[in-house]
Amino acid sequence: MSTKVQEPQINKTEPLSNDEAKWTQLNKIHWTDQTGKSRIWEMASRKTRGSTGIDAVAIAPIIRHPSRPASTIVILQYRPPVGATCVEFPAGLIDEGETPAEAAVRELREETGYEGKVLDCSPTIVSDPGLTNANMQMVTVEVNLREGDKEPEQHLDEGEHIERVVVPLSELQNCRCKYKALPLGRRPALESTHPLVFFFTFKLTISSFPSGEG
Repeated sequence: MSTKVQEPQINKTEPLSNDEAKWTQLNKIHWTDQTGKSRIWEMASRKTRGSTGIDAVAIAPIIRHPSRPASTIVILQYRPPVGATCVEFPAGLIDEGETPAEAAVRELREETGYEGKVLDCSPTIVSDPGLTNANMQMVTVEVNLREGDKEPEQHLDEGEHIERVVVPLSELQNCRCKYKALPLGRRPALESTHPLVFFFTFKLTISSFPSGEG
């Protein structure tokens, strides 16, 4: 991990040609709508999609400890496209030859230091289908800790600056509120919380309600 010497900032934004782009490309879709009319749609896609047909994984960790409440981990990471620090789950692209489950275990270890076993992989999901065909699977990973275990070391790539935050599952709905008290330079953009964090919170919320059967 590189040593931080300042807060990140956007210096310039300019057009990017497909020839220059390493990670993404723009495509023009010619399609026919429900009335038989021919139409054009502009889209962005990743150049990194492998043989699985799945671009990436997001990891929802469940941390279990003998004397602490069940928790999860969110990360704070500056994202240049929105010019803000975002509240996210650990995530990353799937390498060629990896399964989503294998990628999830690897990315969790790299970004947080924690290691665990995969409990569940979601169906393939998209988050912005009007703009891109980029997709991912959400993987739930269980991490079992013992008394006395120290916080593990992250294994970040050069240029990655990721802050990890352990949040009790019971407090996940309110995790954004704590950041309002941080100094402005370290405060995440609350509107830039990744939608999967909200989805996981919703899943936890509805699971706490009785089914109404019987």
